[in-house]
Amino acid sequence: MEKDNRIDIQICLGSSCFSRGNKRLVKVVEQYLNENNLRHLVYFHGAHCFSSCDRGPLIHIDGKEYTDLNEDKVLSVLDGIFGKNISSI
Repeated sequence: MEKDNRIDIQICLGSSCFSRGNKRLVKVVEQYLNENNLRHLVYFHGAHCFSSCDRGPLIHIDGKEYTDLNEDKVLSVLDGIFGKNISSI
């Protein structure tokens, strides 16, 4: 089976992260991926708890954990990953 080379973005959908803002961040990430035509490069999915509730909302991107996120922070993280290459994708 061929290895999937897409960037893995997991967003915590545990009750703590969800109530702290990941409900909104799901929409922010989806919108970012769609507006920048990046869906084919990403496997974006929910996960049920990363056991770091006190540092949420949380997202894991290719195994790296990003904590205490809000809309601006998650957009900054995504820009750091994709921003320089969006025009060439």
